[in-house]
Amino acid sequence: MRVLAFSDLHGSIDMVLRILALERNFDLVILAGDITTGGTPSELEKAIRRIEDFRKPVLAVAGNMDPLPLERKLEQLGVSIDSRDVVIGEAGFFGVSAAPASPLHTLNEISEREIMARAEAGWKGVAAARWKIFVPHASPKDTAIDLTHSGKHVGSSAVRDFIRLRKPDATICGHIHEARGIDRIDGLPVVNCGPAGKGYYVVMTIDKIIELENRSIL
Repeated sequence: MRVLAFSDLHGSIDMVLRILALERNFDLVILAGDITTGGTPSELEKAIRRIEDFRKPVLAVAGNMDPLPLERKLEQLGVSIDSRDVVIGEAGFFGVSAAPASPLHTLNEISEREIMARAEAGWKGVAAARWKIFVPHASPKDTAIDLTHSGKHVGSSAVRDFIRLRKPDATICGHIHEARGIDRIDGLPVVNCGPAGKGYYVVMTIDKIIELENRSIL
């Protein structure tokens, strides 16, 4: 299985479509949150439908800049993996929308306790899958992929603790734009896709092993 993953689109759907057209060979698209910046449900639906024109499954979580009605719209569209699971072949996908509370008081923030509860809810459905892929919007705290330009770790402690507890085979996230890259928690790969609007994305290949690669078309 070859998966293309994006985060922090912030409305840059044309860039995502450009990447999908260039890559061509993929089986699944993952959107790891901040699909819009304060967008409307109709704007979100239009974006999802345009991606679905490639006739591949789409799975998504909302980000901290996607208002609450957009979470419900993702559910209605049948693409949400917030607090829920989707199993495709031997791979189980589950995720968590939003991000931890911050001084910025962005549009969709939840407690660390709620992040853990949503992760556990999704985990239940993938526990028997050969491969388990975790998709939170927020990066795990105290890693290389949650560092701001000022050197402060601003990720989610619940995401980090969940990875250590349940040990998903791979974690795909975003949220901290400047912290694009790949790190490991207890040997398990975690990747921050980087902002899609700048042409950043991740290719994940699932075969006998999982391989993750940060890419850019710019």
